[in-house]
Amino acid sequence: MSLHVDVHGTGAVPLVMLHGWAMHGGVLEPLVQALKDRCTMYVVDLPGHGYSRDCGLPLEPSACAAAIAKATPPALWLGWSLGGLIALTAALERPAHARGLAMLCATPKFVRDAGWPYGNSADLVHELATDLETDYHATLERFLTLEAMGSVDPRAELRHLRTLVFARGEPDLRVLQEGIRILETSDRRAALPDLAVPSTWIAGHRDRLVPPQAMQWSASQCGGAYHEIDRAGHAPFFGHVDAVVQALTPLLDAYR
Repeated sequence: MSLHVDVHGTGAVPLVMLHGWAMHGGVLEPLVQALKDRCTMYVVDLPGHGYSRDCGLPLEPSACAAAIAKATPPALWLGWSLGGLIALTAALERPAHARGLAMLCATPKFVRDAGWPYGNSADLVHELATDLETDYHATLERFLTLEAMGSVDPRAELRHLRTLVFARGEPDLRVLQEGIRILETSDRRAALPDLAVPSTWIAGHRDRLVPPQAMQWSASQCGGAYHEIDRAGHAPFFGHVDAVVQALTPLLDAYR
């Protein structure tokens, strides 16, 4: 089975959109609606997620970027959370196809270490990996709770995320495990100065998964624009979609 890609909008700017771990393209619906007159959007269900659940492709960022590039025209690429790591990989490795980059609450390195203070604890990632083996649904619930933390109304956002996560069926355990390994091991910081396409980095001020400092530092390394959305958590397109669109506008305006 091939990747599932929904096409939305009638605008002149092509935009590939990538969701985060354990989700699917439908989670980005508020942003799709906000951009439908400005962009033609190619909203991807990543391998093992949503309607791509039976797609046998690995979730590995380079492999994903290659498959998505084959299924979509040259465009700006927007990635949220784990999807941002795939979008960043495409922009670094396939700049003729990923002609601009929007990183939405996404980071080149997720795990904190002695040389990177802006990440999450390696113990957290290891626990998620271990817990997936023993209690799949409880692990997803824990991750959704982390995603909702920091928002203006975390309980309402958590309820919304719970509804969305299984709206296209359960994600494949294989790719959930792959996603955890990617979060645990990926590090594209050293490549940021080589980024040859324009980029915008959009952070949620209250994000508990991807600290704004990580995104601000990353933008500084590649000459990208940095925007921080006040009172937003890890999913700013819920409740703050107008601010996300405002942050994206210069990148959309500059697309040729």
